[in-house]
Amino acid sequence: MLSVFVPSDVSLKKAAVGDLAALPDTAVWVDLVNPTGEEDRAVERLAGIAVPTREDMQEIEISSRLYIENGARYMTATLMCQSDTDMPRTTAVTFILAGHRLVTVRYDVPKPFALVENKLARACAPGITGEMVLMELLDALIDRCADILEKCGADIDQVSHDIFEPESERHGHAKQYSQILISIGRKGDLTSKVRESLVSIGRLVTFLSAVMEGVKWSKDMREQLKTMQRDVASLTDHASYLSSKITFVLDAMLGVVNLEQNNIIKLFSVMAVVLMPPTLIASIYGMNFKTMPELEWAHGYPLALIMMLAAAIVPYWLFKWKKWL
Repeated sequence: MLSVFVPSDVSLKKAAVGDLAALPDTAVWVDLVNPTGEEDRAVERLAGIAVPTREDMQEIEISSRLYIENGARYMTATLMCQSDTDMPRTTAVTFILAGHRLVTVRYDVPKPFALVENKLARACAPGITGEMVLMELLDALIDRCADILEKCGADIDQVSHDIFEPESERHGHAKQYSQILISIGRKGDLTSKVRESLVSIGRLVTFLSAVMEGVKWSKDMREQLKTMQRDVASLTDHASYLSSKITFVLDAMLGVVNLEQNNIIKLFSVMAVVLMPPTLIASIYGMNFKTMPELEWAHGYPLALIMMLAAAIVPYWLFKWKKWL
């Protein structure tokens, strides 16, 4: 899908594209989503660039993600998608600055793109350029990562509360424990993906700052780039902190599960010890020897029952007194 945005009086309007051979020259932002070959060639003619393929965008080498070719600046970043679902994922998005026109190539729908499109459709700065659209996109991407980390941190705090301050007794909550472990695993996966995205955005912003040294950008845009660098650095540190906290919470949860299992094994051990003396007494008096004095006692049977009951109560009382139960 091809979307072309042209500046209006105080907004950025999405132009209707009827003929790919006649894209408007006034376009400052061209957005390619799952582009076809014809759309790629049309954008290449308009901007004088080579649109990278999906395989090129997925390269992990820095030299393949951040480079300059024929005066155009190619920047590929790894961005978050579907972070609000149980299956978050990352996707590669390429930003190409050719002159004062921005071309974005993507094969997924990161939420910040729609937010920026709607924002610029309502109002934008006069004389908006591709560089200004790129700054809006980067700012929205960083804000989105911050929102994800904030929600993830709140969820981890709730998981920690469920572990250390449960609302009910711990015993017999195997299903609850499994749900907590699943939640911890999901939050750990989400945090690692956000950190990967932040590192990628940070490299892009650093590259953009370096290649723009000789370009006449406004002072506000240069300050905005510096602010983005600081924000990315602080968010990356926060993501690392959350990863450490998730590891701690996971260790604590595994410790609680281990404690629960030990309590169950201890209960079985205590029951085995409690029942051992009565079993011994019953075994002795169950022997079929001819010469056994107790066989002639009138009260031998109730006496044996009393002895078995006492043999069970005494170990149980001893364990309670020692606080082993």
